[in-house]
Amino acid sequence: MDRFSFLNAAHTEFFAQLYDQYLVNPDSVEPSWRSFFQGFDFGQTTYNDENPVQTIVEYVTSDNTDYSQVSEKLKKEFNVLKLIDGYRTRGHLFTKTNPVRDRRTSSPTLDIENFGLSTADLSTVFDAAQTIGLAPSSLQDIVNRLKAIYCQHIGIEYMYIRNPGVVKWIQDKLAVNVNQPNFSSAEKKTILDKLNEAVSFENFLHTKYVGQKRFSLEGGESIIPALDALIEQAAEKGVEQFVMGMAHRGRLNVLANIFGKSTQDIFGEFDGKDYDQEYFDGDVKYHLGLTADRKTRSGKSININLAPNPSHLETVGAVIEGITRAKQDKYFADDFSKVLPIAVHGDAAIAGQGILYEIIQMAQLDGYKTGGTIHIVINNQVGFTTNYLDARSSTYCTDVAKVTLSPVLHVNADDAEAVVHAVSFALDYRMQFGRDVFIDLLGYRKYGHNEGDEPRFTQPVLYKIIAKHKNPRDIYAEKLLSEGVIDASYVNGLEKQYKSALEENLEASRKKDLTIITPFMKNEWEGFVQVTDTQMLQKVDTTFAKEGLDSIINTISTLPSDKKFINKITKIVTDRKVGYDNNTLDWGTAEALAYGSLLTEGFDVRISGQDVERGTFSHRHAVVKVEDSEEEVILLDAIENKKGKFGVFNSLLSEYGVLGFDYGYALANPKALTIWEAQFGDFSNGAQIMIDQYISCGEDKWNNQNGIVLLLPHGYEGQGAEHSSARMERYLQLCARHNMYVADCTTPANFFHLLRRQMKTNFRKPLVVFSPKSLLRDPRCVSTVEELATGSFQETIDDNTVDKKKVKTLVFCTGKFYYDIVAERENNGRNDVAVVRIEQLFPFPVEQIKEIIAKYPNADDYVWAQEEPKNMGAYSFMLMNFDLVKWRLASLKAYSAPASGSYTRAKRRHADAIRMVFDKNLFR
Repeated sequence: MDRFSFLNAAHTEFFAQLYDQYLVNPDSVEPSWRSFFQGFDFGQTTYNDENPVQTIVEYVTSDNTDYSQVSEKLKKEFNVLKLIDGYRTRGHLFTKTNPVRDRRTSSPTLDIENFGLSTADLSTVFDAAQTIGLAPSSLQDIVNRLKAIYCQHIGIEYMYIRNPGVVKWIQDKLAVNVNQPNFSSAEKKTILDKLNEAVSFENFLHTKYVGQKRFSLEGGESIIPALDALIEQAAEKGVEQFVMGMAHRGRLNVLANIFGKSTQDIFGEFDGKDYDQEYFDGDVKYHLGLTADRKTRSGKSININLAPNPSHLETVGAVIEGITRAKQDKYFADDFSKVLPIAVHGDAAIAGQGILYEIIQMAQLDGYKTGGTIHIVINNQVGFTTNYLDARSSTYCTDVAKVTLSPVLHVNADDAEAVVHAVSFALDYRMQFGRDVFIDLLGYRKYGHNEGDEPRFTQPVLYKIIAKHKNPRDIYAEKLLSEGVIDASYVNGLEKQYKSALEENLEASRKKDLTIITPFMKNEWEGFVQVTDTQMLQKVDTTFAKEGLDSIINTISTLPSDKKFINKITKIVTDRKVGYDNNTLDWGTAEALAYGSLLTEGFDVRISGQDVERGTFSHRHAVVKVEDSEEEVILLDAIENKKGKFGVFNSLLSEYGVLGFDYGYALANPKALTIWEAQFGDFSNGAQIMIDQYISCGEDKWNNQNGIVLLLPHGYEGQGAEHSSARMERYLQLCARHNMYVADCTTPANFFHLLRRQMKTNFRKPLVVFSPKSLLRDPRCVSTVEELATGSFQETIDDNTVDKKKVKTLVFCTGKFYYDIVAERENNGRNDVAVVRIEQLFPFPVEQIKEIIAKYPNADDYVWAQEEPKNMGAYSFMLMNFDLVKWRLASLKAYSAPASGSYTRAKRRHADAIRMVFDKNLFR
C-alpha cells in the first residue's frame, strides 16, 4: 500500500529488533505486535530464511496485505511510524530558524490528525518510540521528542539520501543528543568570547571608519564561534590543513578573529596607505587572503588558509577545491581527510551562480574530489536589494545540495550554541563519509549591501524589525546570565578588553607609513622569486639527455603484451617509436616526452579538461583502454626512475569550475605542471571570469604566482565560427608588464621546450598556448630528437630556407598560418619572401626581432600576416608592440564572427588572406 511505502527504508531496523525480541521471548513483545507476528503466515509468502525482516516489510507494504487481520493498536503503531517519517522528511519546514521573518506557511502540517491519530492517542504507549531513541513511550512524548529533534533552531534535510547506512547514521546521531547542544560552562564562555570579538570588531570599525565599505558580518556573527569550534574540533580529529574560501561579507572579521591577521594591518588598509612592495598593485582589503599556523587550545597545530578572491561571486569555491586537492596529493595522498575545505557562500550567490553546480558535480569525481567540503551559507535573506522570493525558484537557497544528496542543516543564526552544534555535526559527517555537507545559517544583514547603502529603500518593513533586533552576543549573554554561567559584568569586561587592544593597534598602525601584505601559502612558494618581463625573456636550460629520451620513448611506445588493444591504438602507440627512430617526431610524441622528462626530474604533471585523456583530436592517448575490459593503461606511469606523479583526468563538461580548480591546484603546488586544456580554444570563454580575475592579474592583486598552463586549440581549418579561434585577441589584451606568457608554437620541439621551461624556472607565470589541430598530424610539422635533447625554446624562428640578401618581403606570422604561407610561396616560386615565426607573443621578443630584421638588408616590404579577421587575432596587439618597421597587414577584413560556417566560403577567405601576403596591392 502506498501509505506504508516509507517503511522500506526508514524502519527496517525497528522491525528487526521487535522480531528478534519476539523470537527470543514472545511474551516480551507488546500484544498487538505478538499477534501480528503469530498471524503472519510465512508459508504463504515468499519467505526468505536469510532475511525474514525484509519479508515482513514487504508484507506490510504489499498491495495484497489483508489489513482486516491487523489490530487497531497495530494500525496506530504504523501511523506513528508515518508520523515519525513525516517529521524526518518535512520537519525542517516547521522550524524556528528565522530570526527576523515569519516562516512561509507549509501544508499539510505535522499535526497528528494528518497521520490517522488523535488527541485520544496521546497517552497511548507505542513501541515505535524506539526508532527515535526512546523506550516505548506515549504519543505525547514521541511528539515532544520529534519537535525537539526536527523543529527547533536546527532543521535538517536528509531523507532524500539513498544510502540507508548514511540515513541511519544521521538518525542515530540526531536521536542520541536530540539534535540539541549540550555544552559545558567553559565551552559556553568560549562561544561568548568569540561572539564578543565578532560584535566588538564590527562596532569598532563602524565608529572609526564611518561610511567606509567593510561588508559587515552583523547579523551573522555566530559564524565566528562556529569557525573557531570547527578548527578546534577538526584538529582533534586529525585534520592538519584547513582551506577556506568566502566572499566579502564578514571577511575582515574572519581574518581578524579566526586567522589572526594583525588588526594593525587591517587598519592600515582602511587608512589607504601604500604597500610595502613595489611589484604589485594590491586589492581592496576585503578581497585579500591569508595563511597562518594556528595552535589550538589543546595544543594541536593546524595550518589555515583563506584564499584571496575577486568580486565575482563563488569563483573562489572552485579555487579552494583545487588548492585542497593539491595539498592532499602532495602531503596526504593516502588520507584526504587531513585537508578540510570550507566554502562560505552568500544565500543569493549559492542559489544564483552556476559555478556552484559545477563545483558540486566535481565532489565525487576522481580528478577533483577532496574528501568532502563543508559549505556554510551566511544567509542574509536578501541579495544586494533583491528579496529572496525574487532570487530563486527553489524553497531553499541550498537546494543545489540535493544534486549530490548532501545533508543540509538550517540554523537560526541568533542561537550561537545551535550554530556551533550544527558545525560539529557537519564535521562529523564529513569525516565519517568524505562527502559534502551544507549549513544554511539564517540571519540578516544589519546594514545595506555595503555600509554606504540605505536598505530601507527596498526593504523598509524588514529593516524596521532589524533595527530593533538584538545582536547574537547580547542574546546569548542574556541566556548565560539566566543560567548562572556568567554575571552581569562579564560581557562588559570582555568588550572593554577587546576594544582596548583594538585601540592600541589602531594607534600603532597610524605610526606606520606602509601597509604590510602577508604572502599567501608562503611555505609552498619558498625558493621562488618574482621577476619582470625582461627576466621572463632570459634563456632557460631545457635540454634533456638523449639517453633519457631513449628510455622514455621505449616505455611510452610499448603496450603490455598480455593485454589486447584495438588496432588503431596499437598503431598510434607503436608509431611513436617509429617516428623517434626516423627522427620525425610528431606533436603528440614530443608532448609525451616533455611530460616524461619532467616526471623523471621530480616534477608532478596534472592534465585536466574535457576528453584530455585521449585528446579531442586523438593525438595524446595518455590513457589507453584494454579492448575487452576497458581497463586503463597509463604508459607514463611506467617510466623508469619516475620521481613525480602523473595525473590526467577527463573533466565534467565544465570550463569555469574546472579551470578554477586547476588554477587553485597550481597555486598550491608550484612544482606541478598543471595544465587545463579546452576542447576547442573558444570554449575557454565559458571560463572567462577565471581568466580575467585570477589568471591574468592574481600576482598583481594578491602577490600570488601561478604556473597554470592553458592549452587552447586554435587554427582555421574550415570548421566554422565555434571551432576555429581561441580568441587570441582577448588574451593579448590582458597582457601587461610581467603577468603571463602567451605562445603559439609551430614545431613539436618548441612545444617540448615550452612545457619544460614552465617548470625549470625559479618563478611561475601563467602560460597560454594556442595549440594546433591540423598540425598534430601534418607531416611538415615534425622535429628531430636532437632538437629535443639539445635545443631550447625559441621565442622567434627565423627563415633559414631562403637567401636573406634576395628577400624583399619579410613576413611575420604566428602559428599554423606559417605552413599555409610557405606552401603558397613554394607554389609561386617566390624566393624573395621570407617568413618569420613569432612563437611567443608575450612577453614580446623585441630584441630578437630586431636581430632578425637586420639580417634582411634588402627587405622593403614588411607584413604582419594572420588568418584571423582584422579585428581579431594578434593585429591590435602588434599595432601596440611592433614599431620597429613600417608594416602592412595581410588578413581578412573585420567580421563579427570568427569564421564562416560555409567551408567553401571559409576556404576562399583564407586563400584571400594568403594572397595578400604576396600582393601588396590587395592591402585593405
